[in-house]
Amino acid sequence: MKNFGISRQALVAAVFGAAAVGTFTLAPKVFSPLADAQPIAVEAPRGAPLSFADLIEQVEPAVVSVNVVSEREVGKLADMEQFFEQFRGMPGFDEFLQNREKEEKDNPEPETQEARSLGSGFLISKDGYVVTNNHVVDNAKEIEVTLKDGREMEAELVGTDPQTDLAVLRIVEKGVYPYVRFGNSHTMRKGDWVVALGNPFGLGGTATAGILSADGRDIGAGPYTDFLQIDASINRGNSGGPTFDLNGNVIGVNTAIFSPTGGSVGIGFAIPAELADEVTQAIIKDGRVSRGWLGVAIQDLTEDMAEAQGLKDDAGAIIADVTIGSPAEKGGLERGDIILSVNSQKVKDATTTTRLVGKLIANTANKFEILRGGKQQTVNVTVGERPDDVTARVVPASGSKAPAAEDNSTELGDLGVTFKPMDEETRGKLGLKSGEHGLVITDVSRKGVFQEAGLQVGMVILEANNVPATSVEAFQKAIADAKKSGRSKVLVAVRIGQITNYRTLDLTTKG
Repeated sequence: MKNFGISRQALVAAVFGAAAVGTFTLAPKVFSPLADAQPIAVEAPRGAPLSFADLIEQVEPAVVSVNVVSEREVGKLADMEQFFEQFRGMPGFDEFLQNREKEEKDNPEPETQEARSLGSGFLISKDGYVVTNNHVVDNAKEIEVTLKDGREMEAELVGTDPQTDLAVLRIVEKGVYPYVRFGNSHTMRKGDWVVALGNPFGLGGTATAGILSADGRDIGAGPYTDFLQIDASINRGNSGGPTFDLNGNVIGVNTAIFSPTGGSVGIGFAIPAELADEVTQAIIKDGRVSRGWLGVAIQDLTEDMAEAQGLKDDAGAIIADVTIGSPAEKGGLERGDIILSVNSQKVKDATTTTRLVGKLIANTANKFEILRGGKQQTVNVTVGERPDDVTARVVPASGSKAPAAEDNSTELGDLGVTFKPMDEETRGKLGLKSGEHGLVITDVSRKGVFQEAGLQVGMVILEANNVPATSVEAFQKAIADAKKSGRSKVLVAVRIGQITNYRTLDLTTKG
């Protein structure tokens, strides 16, 4: 179970895997295959149930414990230097280090050791397909699932999707197994009852109940998942287990907790059922999830950005960079374009845009409604398949040749900034195309417009309100045009290292 908690040192973003603790094995029972092999269904009572026993009794046969044997590298001296620092000077420690260093030199191959961990899962088909978390089976050499009747069954890994932390297993021994089905978390309301089943701390067959506390939670675990928050107790070892509604439908896959102690404090997170269903079906079909890829860096369109562009609302995502040779560049998308919809589906922000693109089928043509220079238009782009390495260098896909850079600097006292033209050497360091326009910030005044916007010396202004910063005069004209239009905000594209980021200048700031 991932743990999002607070220690004295820092916020623990995630603790992957389950604790390697003992488990109790149930006495073997006679297993009777389901004759009809229908998904388990439960008739929901109205209002608060007097007991969850009937629900649990019917769905529990489909819930399994997942036992994993993995192999991990033992930490090298270089990786443990900070840890060893506290022991320096102690009797015999220097000799210990010398022996460890000699061992590493004599055995250059990385040393590995066997590790065991526990998690949860649930059957989704009569032929033995099991859903769990990717972090439960990460680096697994052997996987075994334990059924409610106590049988320990060998399982094989069908495929994983690290982006959503989901994995699919299949029980090797052929048979007809009890299974449950995915429901729809969108039918759930905050306050509805939920029941979580799993294998916390190796205590298989554990059930807890609570309510849906919230939905649409962003816990920083990737761009594809808005998590359900539940207060049914889930702990380490519950990872991959199901959360049910009162009809016996799986409405979430438990994957993370927020806790300062490592134990449950009533804040757990589950992957919504509709996303889990979509991902697991893709894994069963192809062994992996293939996502659409544009090749752009995008950011949310804020209220200030929308105001600078004369827009009525901030629904949309602005393109900050375009990867060289990407589908976006080939399709004609440019830096500064504001994406409004994908195939007529409106976007709210960068996250919804990323998810809509991720659902597109690779190598298909799709319509992107954009706003460019204040004018709405549609661009047809054939998306590619998301590569494993999405950290490739990105540069703007547009830009004409800029004049040769001058050596002089220009101070704009009313804005609290001093510029000098960008030269070719700077373009190269910033990963920009040859001839790209830009003004290098050489000085920023205290409490001026630029300082209030968080802009610093060394950053480069590439454009202002979609106008390339070909010169200080061109930048000043963009500012003047904004004032004439009655706007107090100006949208600027700023190059910071090899990343472009949009900021707004508030012209009402007084130095």
